[in-house]
Amino acid sequence: MIVRSPIKPNQEITVGNNDLIVKDNSKKEGSPFENTKSEKSIQQKSKIDPVQIILAVSIFSFLVISVYVLLGKLSLIAMGVAGILTIYQFVESARKSNSSSSKKPRPSVFLIFLVCSPFVVASLVIFEGIKIMEEEPFAIILLWALMFTFWSTFLFVPMAIANKHREGILPNLKSFPKVSIIIPAYNEEKVIQQTIEGLLETKYPKKEIIVVDDGSVDNTLSISMQYKDKIKVLHKENGGKASALNYGLQYSTGDIVAIVDADTVVGRHSINEIVKGFESHEGVAAVAGNIKVRNRLNWITKCQALEYITGIQIIRRAFDTYGSITIVPGALGAFKKTFLKESGAYTKDTIVEDFDQTIKILKAGLTTQGSSEAVAYTEAPSTLHDFVSQRKRWYRGNIQVVQRHSNALVNPRFGHLHKLSFPYMVIGMFITPIIGFSAIASAIIATILGDWLLVAEFISIFTILHILTTALAIRIDDEDPKLLWHAVFLVFGYKQIMDVLLIRAILEQIRKKEAVWTTAGRIGSKQSIKMQ
Repeated sequence: MIVRSPIKPNQEITVGNNDLIVKDNSKKEGSPFENTKSEKSIQQKSKIDPVQIILAVSIFSFLVISVYVLLGKLSLIAMGVAGILTIYQFVESARKSNSSSSKKPRPSVFLIFLVCSPFVVASLVIFEGIKIMEEEPFAIILLWALMFTFWSTFLFVPMAIANKHREGILPNLKSFPKVSIIIPAYNEEKVIQQTIEGLLETKYPKKEIIVVDDGSVDNTLSISMQYKDKIKVLHKENGGKASALNYGLQYSTGDIVAIVDADTVVGRHSINEIVKGFESHEGVAAVAGNIKVRNRLNWITKCQALEYITGIQIIRRAFDTYGSITIVPGALGAFKKTFLKESGAYTKDTIVEDFDQTIKILKAGLTTQGSSEAVAYTEAPSTLHDFVSQRKRWYRGNIQVVQRHSNALVNPRFGHLHKLSFPYMVIGMFITPIIGFSAIASAIIATILGDWLLVAEFISIFTILHILTTALAIRIDDEDPKLLWHAVFLVFGYKQIMDVLLIRAILEQIRKKEAVWTTAGRIGSKQSIKMQ
């Protein structure tokens, strides 16, 4: 292994299998510690992007026109009222305090509304005798799916644009609290060097980098030790990621603790941006980074890249508005150390420690935010086998967390977690996959019975609406427009794979099958990454 000299501040990293190629960009960059964003740049970012507005208007215009043409006036009114009521629920939740210990336990009104209203609206449509419902009974299931699509679009699109504007006007940092960056690593010899080099390259003046080798049996420790003059390198017996994080916390001295996965390359300005998130207002306990897939080599990795973009730029931004992001990712997430200690150590009760820790923070009445400017590039599974292994762990772990914190559904003192975030998450995990497969089954049956035109109309609505929403997410994130070609797979193909894996995880949990930690093979990215 060749150890290169430390990367200078004004260079570009090209990531190879086990090596880094460095390109000098000194003419383009300034001092590593300078405040790189001027007031002029903040003003430019604060301007509303007209393309975003055009896409948003196109989304709602298409939705209203298509629903009206396909299902008639009554259905349009019923779905519109449902969407307005849902937004009212968000606004009402925002008016109240984030927690209240005096309230008696009760189910989440938001969850009850989302689950029950499709049946109420569908019954209303049938009762009124709309012709399409009398002749096409299978359209009820398709209408159910369409209403969920309507709600998510009506709720999240405006919030995403508003949140993007709010993030663009955040002021520059006036102080630089010390940040401890912990990298838990187990058998990461193919990627650990580029992760360390990337963090050494970050433009933040007060940082300490801590690599925790969790009993690796490969060269992870020896590679990390080559940087011992610049970072802390800790070694312990293998005990799992939660154990490694807790061990690293004992040796951290920063006011803020950032967690970075061993396969993640952090952008040059990301630590600066993630610290900025803590200064947006008091009470922010954690800030989630913007995770991007760097090895966009084939169909499965490009679909994952697009999944991350749409999830972060549309859905997560909505919950960011209310300070209730449910997952501060292990790839790049930061916590105020005092709040992290108050919420308790990382536990081995679940196999998704980042999700569990975030829920614990929200249940403590604290705030979690996101930063799309704090970019981190992770290596996604590049084969279907590795993808299945990763999602098997994710989905089983997510179900464990939901069971572990199920009281968030019935206890109003948990504020926005009870009112908004947790119910939506439960719907996404347990109800959305069922809706998806029910809609597919209904479409197949309807086609066999000769109702192929109706099915084609519904499919067109779902597909076009999703493509438009994905285009908006790509625009908000200033991402590669070529990824839009894969948007259709997040409706057909890739989505069904995820739904099957999620349903399988639910069944395994019901059968009480042991949940185990699974890992995807590392290849080391061969793509060039221009650090942001």
